[in-house]
Amino acid sequence: MVVHLGPVKTRIRELDALRGFAVGGIMLVNTWQHVEVKKAHPVGLDWFVEGLFQSRFYPIFSLLFGISFLLFLQGNSRWALLSRLFWLFCFGVIQHQFYEGEVLTDYAFYGALVLLPASFLAEGLPVLLLGVAGVGWALMPGVRGGPLLIPGLFLVGMGLWQLRPPRSLLLPAFAVTALASVLLTMAWASTNDWTVYSVAALAGAAAYSLGLLLILRPWLSAILEPLGRMALTNYVSGTAVIVLALPLLEADRTRWSVVGLTAVTLLAQVLFSRWWLANFRYGPLEWTWRCLTWFRLVPNRLKSGRDENRPLPDPGVP
Repeated sequence: MVVHLGPVKTRIRELDALRGFAVGGIMLVNTWQHVEVKKAHPVGLDWFVEGLFQSRFYPIFSLLFGISFLLFLQGNSRWALLSRLFWLFCFGVIQHQFYEGEVLTDYAFYGALVLLPASFLAEGLPVLLLGVAGVGWALMPGVRGGPLLIPGLFLVGMGLWQLRPPRSLLLPAFAVTALASVLLTMAWASTNDWTVYSVAALAGAAAYSLGLLLILRPWLSAILEPLGRMALTNYVSGTAVIVLALPLLEADRTRWSVVGLTAVTLLAQVLFSRWWLANFRYGPLEWTWRCLTWFRLVPNRLKSGRDENRPLPDPGVP
């Protein structure tokens, strides 16, 4: 893992790869969710996506957002963070005009409501326990989570980053969460209980994250990192593709167009992100967001090949 020492900051590449992985998963799930005919005519692909991917990726982004909060506060004020969240909310309002399922407004709102006060708490275990309690409350039958899971997940990510569990726990933690996800998903299939499904999804998100960290290699990281570094650009552009392709998706009762559109979109985003980041420090929307946060133009174009190793941390959002 790459960390920053002293005044020079570099990216944390494993977080970028995790974020890129979540971008791909969210693109698939969001595309699938917007095929309305699936409700009346379910096919095998519907069960596959719902059982293995639905609700498994936004928890990853939520954990990463809690981590990004701490990374941004290193060397920046809380007022700057509020400015950043305000402009994220504005991005969400604009996106909401064509995509009602956007989460940017939720992330900005809960970031200001929960993460900012939590930054004054004692680090580590208190924050983690508060996050676990928040997730537990959101899973209660009378609450039924959804977006209300987000603030608790923010705090869990924040607390885990502060505690920094040793890497030796990756494998046993993966084994436990993977087994829990399988058993809970099987239990949901027989009971159709929403709480069981939600816990299964959270366990699946943990298993996917831990498993990716275990198998991450340079070739895989080279694919996922660009997606993660331009997460905001890729998320917004991906939702635009979904909206434009809806007539095609809804006409395909087999639902394989969902997989095809996702694959083509992600391939295009990987290629574009790699090209863009070879010339610029930040993605188009990431750069705009940074300029708005600081109310000034931020240098973006790389001046040499060595510059690409020194972009400032910009953890991004889904």
